[in-house]
Amino acid sequence: MSTTEVTTNAAARPGDADPTGIATGNTFDKYGSTNPLVQKLMEGFESQLDELWKQASPGSILDVGCGEGVLTHKWAERLGDGRIVGIDLDAEGLKAEWEKRQRPNLEYMVQEATTLPFADNEFEMASAIEVLEHVPEPANTIAEMARVASRYLLVSVPREPLWRMLNMARGAYLKDLGNTPGHVNHWSKGAFVKELSKVGRVVEARSPFPWTMLLVELG
Repeated sequence: MSTTEVTTNAAARPGDADPTGIATGNTFDKYGSTNPLVQKLMEGFESQLDELWKQASPGSILDVGCGEGVLTHKWAERLGDGRIVGIDLDAEGLKAEWEKRQRPNLEYMVQEATTLPFADNEFEMASAIEVLEHVPEPANTIAEMARVASRYLLVSVPREPLWRMLNMARGAYLKDLGNTPGHVNHWSKGAFVKELSKVGRVVEARSPFPWTMLLVELG
């Protein structure tokens, strides 16, 4: 992970402050929520993510900012014998969570993403699910992901300014104009497409409410 702060779970996040106001950060497992509104939002997010994953059909994956590894482990099961590596910063409790989610084809590493210890094109796909909004220098992380991936990037971020508007509508982070703590980048859908187009061709741009999700073809 290329951030200088602790990341939340790529699967248990999307979004540090969810628009329903139920919980923030990695204190709330949105994939395991019983709240009907959260379930509806996550259903849309997961459905779109699964469609893009199947379209990419990767044989190997680097998952940047994997958090507790919930999504990483799910993908490892899908890959069968295909290799997947999840990386994140050395956050308290992560290693214990990684121990709960093991597979022979899955490896976790404490690693910063601006200098990845992998060869060019070592993975077929690199992913960063609800990660890049936290990264101080996102272009560096995106470039490294593109370097180590031979075919695709799969990425998602909160869609702005919608995300902050939803926060303000529920009375959250008003003094920061609705900005979730830890979010240092704020992309509209168009701006995010433009940013990722620097490293490849955006073949799919999806908008599950309230996120932007892209599949980028490299090469």
